[in-house]
Amino acid sequence: QVQLLESGGGSVQAGGSLRLSCAASGYTASIANFYCMGWFRQAPGGGREGVATITQHGATRVADSVKGRFTISGGNARNTLYLQMDSLKPEDTAMYYCAADNVVCGLASISMRPSYLGQGTQVTVSS
Repeated sequence: QVQLLESGGGSVQAGGSLRLSCAASGYTASIANFYCMGWFRQAPGGGREGVATITQHGATRVADSVKGRFTISGGNARNTLYLQMDSLKPEDTAMYYCAADNVVCGLASISMRPSYLGQGTQVTVSS
């Protein structure tokens, strides 16, 4: 069974940076095996928001709300997925989830109906 494990969350002041990581384990241990990997977030009382996606071939998509500040990437062997978050704002505060799918790749699909998702890591940005 595939499991995704996020790490790297924490508390920072506005303008700071964090890098989230996501590692896969289970029978499909390599992240490179997934057609689509991505991150979505959910703030308290809010809905899920797709943040960024990357396909097996390296094509990326980033939400307008984080464009120019967040970067999604895979490790050299794509065994680890990253989300580099710079110039963080208080409105970025949320639980961030790593997700994967083998059929479609979009900001909506990765947040609403991924085949796999992790437990989440909390990001808190103070003003």
